[in-house]
Parts: sequence; structure tokens; C-alpha cells
Amino acid sequence: MRQDVAMHRVLIVGPASWNLVVHVAELPPPQPHTVFARWHHETLGGTSAGKALNLARLGVHVTLATVVGADDHGRRITDALRDNGIEVLATPAHEGSERHVNLMDDQGHRLSVYLSLPRAAENPAVTPELIARADAVVADLADHSRPVLQAARRAGRPVWCDLHDYDGTSEFHREFRDAADYLFLSGERLDDPEAFLRSRVAAGARLAVCTQGDRGALACTPDGQVLHVPATPVGEVVDTNGAGDAFFAGFLAAHLGGAPLTECLRQASRAGAAAVRSRDLAAPALSPALLRADTPVT
Repeated sequence: MRQDVAMHRVLIVGPASWNLVVHVAELPPPQPHTVFARWHHETLGGTSAGKALNLARLGVHVTLATVVGADDHGRRITDALRDNGIEVLATPAHEGSERHVNLMDDQGHRLSVYLSLPRAAENPAVTPELIARADAVVADLADHSRPVLQAARRAGRPVWCDLHDYDGTSEFHREFRDAADYLFLSGERLDDPEAFLRSRVAAGARLAVCTQGDRGALACTPDGQVLHVPATPVGEVVDTNGAGDAFFAGFLAAHLGGAPLTECLRQASRAGAAAVRSRDLAAPALSPALLRADTPVT
């Protein structure tokens, strides 16, 4: 039975940044030369910010706990989030706010240069009460997210993690991988994505999902069944920043709304497609109606 997602609360803990995005014809080779940008802009970034923006646009109540500096970039980050209806718990940071320069080419490939990576000056203000009220706890890849993993499990709240381009062995990712009830990642660096998904559900995950770009996505259920959803055709790709976060958010919103797994995957694919047709982390046209429709994403 379909439910009103506005009744649900999602807690996200992880990075938000202020980015300079530069589009070039192709990523530059490692040799001295000059490159001309096709266009560039400054914008909100960070995987947790991307998930929060997409979920908020889909009508979900979102609280984002992140780390920002007492600087102009930190103000821009929090203003952009709050302007989109997201409740922000901002923990002060050493070394200023997180900032990247992202070079993007015509094929959607990205080279990220980290200008600054903040350290939390104190423990993030994520209370047991906040965790207990959440219908889903999203813990993204950051050291300040780690305490929330076990706190959520102790509280009996479902833990959702996005491992991004995990290679199957990275020690940094291990704690997130092992704590996740719902696990998402890109298959870009996995030799055998299907085997990896099966291994995670065998280890106790309720669901494991692997995105594969224009080849769609795979999902493995606890009974070992592997489902495939084709990629949603998009035509012209504008900017691939945030496509994985949009996919994640589209799936989570549909799941909270009571949709079956195949429909969750279909709506996730449509959310990702909408993201790559926009310069923003969350497409301006994104809505529950767009994801439920059978018409092309434009």
C-alpha cells in the first residue's frame, strides 16, 4: 500500500561541501598544457547534501548532520540546504568548510581536487532521540559518521550506506559496509558485482544494490535473487555530479512510500536520469510524479 512519504523522517550524517564545477571537453592528460573550460559554476556539493536535496524535493522530511567551517563557504552550504527545507545540524569544523574543484568531461567522467577537508571540532550533535525518530538513518563515508552506525543499530533503526566506488577491500569503507542494512555502491571498481552483492546479503544485509552507469543497476535480496533494472534513457548528459545520490534518494523515497522493490529500482533509475540532465545536485523538475510516470525523463 502506497504511503505518504511526508510522514517519514530520514536522518543523514555525512559531508556537504562548496564546489567549483568546471566542464571541459576531456579530462587533461598529466602534462603541462592549457585547457579552456566550456562552462563553470560554484554550487553546493557533497554526497550527503546530494541525498538530502533529492529526498527533500521528493517530499521526505530530512535532517542532515554535517561539518562546516565558520567561513563564507560554510554559510553558503547551510543556506543552500535550509532554503530547500532541510533541517541542518552543523558541527563546527577545523580548517574551514569542505571544498572541491570538480573537472567534468563530455563523457561524464570526473576528476575531484579536494581544496580542504574539515575535521569536526566536537562530536556531531546527533542525539539518541533524533536517531530513534528516524525511519531511516543514512551514514555516508566520513569519520564523523562512524559513531552513528552503531548507535542506529542499537536503536533498531535501519542503516543505509552508500559505498560509492568501493573496490571490495578498502579498510576505510569496511565499517560502513558491515553495518549497512541497505547497501548501495557503484560497480565501477568491482571485478564481479553480482558476487559481491550476494556476499553482502549472505552477511546479513537486507538488500544490496549496485549501479552500473548506462547498463542499469543490480539488486540482491536476502533470498539471493538478483534483479536487474535497465538505465533510463537520458539523451544529452549535462552533468553527472550527484547522479548516484539521486538514484539512492529515489530508491529510498519509493521504499518509504511502500513501493515494491522493482518499482523502487525503476524510480531510482529515473531520479538518476533526471540528475544528469541538470547542473544541480537535485534536478529542478524532480518530483514524486516524475518518478512514477512512464514518460521519458526530460
